[in-house]
Amino acid sequence: MSEVVLITGASSGIGELTAKALARAGHTVHAGMRSTNDRNAPKVEEYARFSAEHGVDLRSVELDVSSQASADAAVAAVHAAHGRIDVLMHNAGHMVTGPTEAFTPEEMARVYDTNVLGAQRVNRAALPLLRAQGRGLLLWTGSTSTRGGTPPYLGPYFAAKAAVDAVAVSCAAEVARFGIETAIIVPGAFTTGTNHFPNSGRPADRATVAAYETRYAGLAEQVSERLAALAPDSDVSAVADAVVEVVGKPFGTRPFRTHVDPANDGSEEVSAVADRIRVEFLERIGLGDLLTPART
Repeated sequence: MSEVVLITGASSGIGELTAKALARAGHTVHAGMRSTNDRNAPKVEEYARFSAEHGVDLRSVELDVSSQASADAAVAAVHAAHGRIDVLMHNAGHMVTGPTEAFTPEEMARVYDTNVLGAQRVNRAALPLLRAQGRGLLLWTGSTSTRGGTPPYLGPYFAAKAAVDAVAVSCAAEVARFGIETAIIVPGAFTTGTNHFPNSGRPADRATVAAYETRYAGLAEQVSERLAALAPDSDVSAVADAVVEVVGKPFGTRPFRTHVDPANDGSEEVSAVADRIRVEFLERIGLGDLLTPART
């Protein structure tokens, strides 16, 4: 079945790969991104060419997750075009690297705003429509850092991804009775193929960064290099392939969590325990029906 999909943060990396992969699989895909009339105008043109050359339906839509008005407008445009939204993929995110102490609270808040509050804004725009139609899929791009090995100098980003995971898990139970399914894709540390590491933000407090360099010289680069060495042949397109597989499964059969982690940092093992406990607890308190989407 062809699904109508809206993806946030789809101008590059996992978002771009997933948008193209889903379109090739026969779905109608709206790739959300900022600045479609200026900075990302070339990407809009690229997607239009891709759609024409491959005979698929891949469209661009202006979507800045830091703005509720933008989220409302993007969701409304997609819904107006098709009368429904089947899949909402929360993918927009921003990484920062550096010693945690060096980030001001305001800098950390901006990371949280993009990665966590951005998803909340889009949910507030889309969930009323999904609830009304009685069916849909919330698809979240998580991170193995939530429960796996966590190298230093990525603290604000890891904290934000942990928060997103907590929101996704809680929201899953809250929307299940409306017929809305939840799936979390959990990528590992892909150091190439995305803009996460090359374009990661740095703290403005250079004095504190310099102080850490006296004991941790070159640590940021070492983390990236050693993560890459764990799985030198890893291809981030595997994440897009996993999304296509999940979206293609029949309603009600999609796995709650899918790991794509060539480095095997331990997240899958820990998540299996956490998710099992969640299932057992909800069943123990008589809320087992919240574990699967209702067929409305």
